[in-house]
Amino acid sequence: MSAALTLARPEHLERLVAMSGAFAEEMELPSDPDQRGAALLPLLEGSPHGAAYLIGPARAPVGYLVVSFGWSLEFGGLDGFIDEIYIRPAVRGRGMATEVLIALPKALAGAGLRALHLEVDKTDTKTQRLYAKVGFALRDRYQLMTRAL
Repeated sequence: MSAALTLARPEHLERLVAMSGAFAEEMELPSDPDQRGAALLPLLEGSPHGAAYLIGPARAPVGYLVVSFGWSLEFGGLDGFIDEIYIRPAVRGRGMATEVLIALPKALAGAGLRALHLEVDKTDTKTQRLYAKVGFALRDRYQLMTRAL
């Protein structure tokens, strides 16, 4: 099965909301389908603040990825943050996440992105190994802090 990335469009909203709900449930995050849909829709309509991608065939995606864009003086310009990446449990372990995490940075670098960030559960060593394998590294002096508004 191919891990091809397809830029998601408004007609993909229902599928993305369902998969993002499954992601939230698995990660034990609060999940309101209406809120997730409202957050996804601007990305599907072309917001410059981020993008959502379907993983696998667009007609029957096996996952999705959402990246948001920002600006970094440290990295010299445009940077991105992988907000969510999800592969359906039934098809995990086939290398699709690896394929996506190798292809996406190359494509975004070609569009001017200078750095790509993500966060990972401190206790999830399996996922940490995956991210390290494709070039992501822990930053010794830093940890993500958040203030919800």
